[in-house]
Amino acid sequence: MKRIFLDYAATTPVDPRVAKAMLPYFTEKFGNTMSLHFFGQEAKFALDQSRQILADLINADPNEIIFTGSATESNNLALKGCAFRARSESKGKKNHIIISSIEHPCIMESAKWLEKNGFGITKLSVDKYGSVNPEDVKKAITGKTILVSVMHASNEIGTIEPIGEIGKICREKGVYFHTDASQSFGKIPIDVKKMNVDLLTASSHKMYGPKGVALLYIRDGVKIEPILHGGGQENGLRSSTANIPAIVGFAKAAEICKKEMKYETSRILKLRVKLIKSVLKIKDSKLNGHPKNRLANSANFRFKFIEGESLVMRLDLEGIACSTGSACSSFKLEPSHVLLATGLKPEEAHGSLRVSLGRYTTEKEIEKLIKVLPGIVKKIREISPFKK
Repeated sequence: MKRIFLDYAATTPVDPRVAKAMLPYFTEKFGNTMSLHFFGQEAKFALDQSRQILADLINADPNEIIFTGSATESNNLALKGCAFRARSESKGKKNHIIISSIEHPCIMESAKWLEKNGFGITKLSVDKYGSVNPEDVKKAITGKTILVSVMHASNEIGTIEPIGEIGKICREKGVYFHTDASQSFGKIPIDVKKMNVDLLTASSHKMYGPKGVALLYIRDGVKIEPILHGGGQENGLRSSTANIPAIVGFAKAAEICKKEMKYETSRILKLRVKLIKSVLKIKDSKLNGHPKNRLANSANFRFKFIEGESLVMRLDLEGIACSTGSACSSFKLEPSHVLLATGLKPEEAHGSLRVSLGRYTTEKEIEKLIKVLPGIVKKIREISPFKK
């Protein structure tokens, strides 16, 4: 059976061009960037070059890019680093963080941890499409607010947030603005200067690069406390020996995405339009997220009288890999906090299916999903305890 992967929002395969670029840095160019000899300086050159490539993708300066081990680490550093530095410098006067109610678990859990450590946390509500209202951000900011964190695009429902408007409000109020761009990085244009972004998270494995490497853009002048201490790498903000093979791969992946973004978006969008049009013909099915203002590769559906886990498992038996929410929450039995935040009832949220397309998705693969999905939905509904 030829298997079909339609879960690109969870992770992506490493592009062969990326793997090829990485190979020499495992065996030939293996130096430590902190070493003064030839091998170390060779690795340092690759590090600097990669930093420049990634900075160019978002119109940043190379010295504003910090490499980390994951988007989770980047998000933790952004929230905790800014929070503790600001509280310390203000002698406790600044102690408030604002996030949206649809953030990735690593933002939600970081905020929860900060709350336990004396910080005030405000969670902004979203509309039925999962969009944050910039006016709600403005109202939530107080004299104690340190940071606002709103993701650029939802990893579950694909909705793109009004980052430029939110960034402008934060800049006017003198509050730091962080966005988790793990899903959008490499898929849609990002300009941190135009969008008034102070901190931005991006992840390699979401854009056909290797796992184990991510970045945090930190605008020059932003004050942040490191959470890892050691040899002082990454401008003293993230001590650890640089993972050069992964960083080189990350940069190569970004280079490819920048070059192919326009074509790839157009190609995938056509497939997604076909997918949504066909799936919504199934009785009692709905699209989650914004109908238009969404990432080109993302589609999230809900089906009445259906349990999402059963749907995913039956599709897997047909050789099709999809998901029922964030990959980080796939073993939890609770309904998606993102879908609940959009106003869905728990039983509606439980009946969700996330289909995310990517670089290697073909029309034949979409046609197979369209062909088998109605029958699977029908079979599950016949035995569903939810159906009246």
